[in-house]
Amino acid sequence: MDTALPLSILLAYLLDLLLGDPRWLPHPVRGIGWAIRQLEALLRASRLNERLAGVLLTVTVVGGAYVLTWGLLRWAEVVHPALGFALSTLLIYTSLAAKSLCQESMRVARLLENGALEEGRRQVGGLVGRDTQALDEREVTRATIETVAENLVDGVISPLFYAFLGGAPLALAYKAVNTLDSMVGYKNPRYLRLGWASARLDDLANYLPARLAAGLLPLAALLCRQDMRGCWAAIRRDGRKNPSPNSGLSEAGVAGALGIQLGGVNYYGGAPSPKPLIGPRRKPLEVGDIGKANRLMLATSLLGLLLGELFLGWME
Repeated sequence: MDTALPLSILLAYLLDLLLGDPRWLPHPVRGIGWAIRQLEALLRASRLNERLAGVLLTVTVVGGAYVLTWGLLRWAEVVHPALGFALSTLLIYTSLAAKSLCQESMRVARLLENGALEEGRRQVGGLVGRDTQALDEREVTRATIETVAENLVDGVISPLFYAFLGGAPLALAYKAVNTLDSMVGYKNPRYLRLGWASARLDDLANYLPARLAAGLLPLAALLCRQDMRGCWAAIRRDGRKNPSPNSGLSEAGVAGALGIQLGGVNYYGGAPSPKPLIGPRRKPLEVGDIGKANRLMLATSLLGLLLGELFLGWME
């Protein structure tokens, strides 16, 4: 095991909290997205069976992300161990999204607090895939909290989980899985067959991290002086209602901790898509709940970091 990995992950986590995702910094996800677009075009032009093309797309992008990252780190370590450590830290940092998630969601909250509903709709439209142009304040708030709850796993716990298991190469391979799902993992005529492998792999990759997050959320709720018992009860009662095998767990935990209800009817391209109601609805949704959801997300991520550090310490 790389003895420097625990320190590398800790520094990467702190860098994310300090810097977030500045637009001037080259980000591996942009490169992964470019590769996905190019490969999709090549595979469609080849006229292969779409399911087979989807498998090839997934294997090539995820495998390529892992091998390229591994190769870069080996090269850097040959040049100098300190360069390898710095590059590993930087790459793991780019896989995390806690601060950027806070920044983007709190921007929505500030717009709503200032009465700028139309701007809030546009802002949340950059965070979610659903139609947002006709949402009222409550629905904009709901969409924002749901994306914080879902990305607690996708953007924080899962990258940490894979970084602790396999360092930067596995963390970047996970980001490739997640990027594939966000670009081609749709159940629409264009991607239903081509994107099925990416969507299934994303479900599989997030399976354990989502359940880890569900286990940490009640303790995070306690640390944030939120409803620990309500959090656990909602996870047990509502966590598996969502069609996704993973996102319902974190959404239920956040809803239970805050005493609110998530879910309902979303619209995609004008077509309604009912989602199950999740959470106890002890109080109405309020704009202030966005900040509470972010504090819960950050506390859960910190617990995940501490658990991973303890795991690596035990493995030494």
